[in-house]
Amino acid sequence: MLKHLTPVLLVSTLAACSTPMERRQANGNEEYLNAGSDRAELTIPAGLKAPHYSREFAIPELGPKADASLLGAKLDIRPPLQVLPMAEGTHVEEGSDSIKVVVESVDNSIDLKKEIYDYLLAFLAKRDIGVASANFDSGIIDTDWIDYDEVIDSSMFGSDKVYSLKQKYRFDVQVRPHGRTGAIVIELLDHQESYDGDAKETALTGEDKRRYTVDMLNSAIGYMSLQRESALRAKRVEQSLGIPVTLEDGEQSYFVADAGFDKVWDRLRIVLPEMGFEVSDMDRSKKLVFLNYDDDSGFWSSLWGDQQLPLKKGGYRLLLETTDNPDKTRMLLRTIADEPLDNETIDGVYNAFRDLMSEDRKVR
Repeated sequence: MLKHLTPVLLVSTLAACSTPMERRQANGNEEYLNAGSDRAELTIPAGLKAPHYSREFAIPELGPKADASLLGAKLDIRPPLQVLPMAEGTHVEEGSDSIKVVVESVDNSIDLKKEIYDYLLAFLAKRDIGVASANFDSGIIDTDWIDYDEVIDSSMFGSDKVYSLKQKYRFDVQVRPHGRTGAIVIELLDHQESYDGDAKETALTGEDKRRYTVDMLNSAIGYMSLQRESALRAKRVEQSLGIPVTLEDGEQSYFVADAGFDKVWDRLRIVLPEMGFEVSDMDRSKKLVFLNYDDDSGFWSSLWGDQQLPLKKGGYRLLLETTDNPDKTRMLLRTIADEPLDNETIDGVYNAFRDLMSEDRKVR
């Protein structure tokens, strides 16, 4: 069947009749391979002096670890691919047998292993890459065959000649016991090539395998970078929103915030210094904040109109308690000796505390 091709397409087709394997080779002939080492020296006529030969462009001798067989078609002229740890909290760690990207936790409220594992599955789904097997406990994800076809030689009167590449990869998610550091290890499991329907016996070198795995890993890390950036920005927006606080009267009055412990804990880091407290220590495991209050800001308070807290100079402690409702957090302000403050003092602190906690902040 005659195909309809534009002149531009015809020119492109005629100029692009090389397979991907041939593109790794230098253009031109390889006659230098037959030159041998018995090249004739320049003949100097009698009575003339031999010229001085510059060594500027002399090719150095091969090192002891160099592969002397990499000549002609066997020599890959492509520059090496570099692993690009683009995602927040990632860096490269290369071993002799595998390529590893170390991933640090950027959000303590998220399980690092689940985060990496879910990102990899989402990346494969976005690229329409099938999953042959996936095991969260082991952290291993094996892809199905990934097909790549490229038309190498297009004919107006017959079928196209197509170069086909099929590969399988393994992603291994490794997280250390403390849960703050993990890694993504990638491995090329299988590789097949064919041209015009005929399978090609291809023995991949270590550099070939590295190029393929680096390319796939960079794509996965690039996807993870976008997702992490989006998640971090969403968290910053969430943290910037104000937290409503109410005062509960009783034998000892206390504050109740309409947010979970993590969000309240992070907001207190900002609010307490703005109230005039110096945070001397924070013990997250005990949900306890140790404070110092030194009211030497009377001049500035009168200048800016800030409300002065009805507190004496000295140490205090703020205890956070979770409630039956995960979206509520109780806060008790007491003396450094863990003695209750009178309700009148708590009421006086409440107004400034409520205003700062409920204020929306700008996202940077």
